[in-house]
Amino acid sequence: MYFLSDVYYVCWREMKRFLSQKTRILMTVFQPLIWLVLMGNMMNGLTSNSMAAEMLGIDNYLSFMTPGIMIMTTLFSGVFGGISIIWDRRTGFLNKMLAAPISRAAIPLGKMIAIAIQSVFQIAVIAVIAALFGVKFVTGMTGILFMLVVIILFSFGMAGISLSLATVIKSHETLMAVVNFLTLPLMFTSATIFPKLAMPSWLKVIATWNPLTYAVEPVRTLTMKGWVWPQIIPGLALMLIFAAVMIAVSTRQFSKSIS
Repeated sequence: MYFLSDVYYVCWREMKRFLSQKTRILMTVFQPLIWLVLMGNMMNGLTSNSMAAEMLGIDNYLSFMTPGIMIMTTLFSGVFGGISIIWDRRTGFLNKMLAAPISRAAIPLGKMIAIAIQSVFQIAVIAVIAALFGVKFVTGMTGILFMLVVIILFSFGMAGISLSLATVIKSHETLMAVVNFLTLPLMFTSATIFPKLAMPSWLKVIATWNPLTYAVEPVRTLTMKGWVWPQIIPGLALMLIFAAVMIAVSTRQFSKSIS
């Protein structure tokens, strides 16, 4: 119970800081809006080609792209989560937390939960905007809630990577450079924006092993096809393993770096 209380207060502190940053909240709304309005509508003409529509599996590119936007938004929220560790270290707040009688593992776990909550807020905004643009979620509200489970697990995994890096990297600039180096290749070598069928063979192999592909496929299936469990379970299982491994790695790395 004490551990859960420690996690709660670390998480609540991160959420209070997020809610106090009005510009940041606006950006979480406008960034996916830009992706959906500009790129989604710009590429919507692809489906006028029967071959492209067959590759996408739907006659509306925006419906294909919306799950990808959800995963990309979660990716960016997760990988930049480690900046809070560096900021707390720079301001001296991290030393105050370490001096307090709280569990060391509660610090990264509380931050990861806060990042996941922020991601859920962004995904809810994306779902509303996409619905206003005519995207049909064939599984309805139940499917959207199930998507959030997959997205939360993915958020934990990416936040775990970022927090682990932040225990080693001591400056914002270096961490942001490393994170940007990781995110763009991950994004463009996955099936978030374009289907694997449209990729060359070498890129298709990379996309098959890319964690973003496993995160987006169950979300896309729930959006476009329905409860097709053979296409949902592999991604859900891998995200569960991914989240569990990164929680363990990040908490161990955090405890090791401060010992």
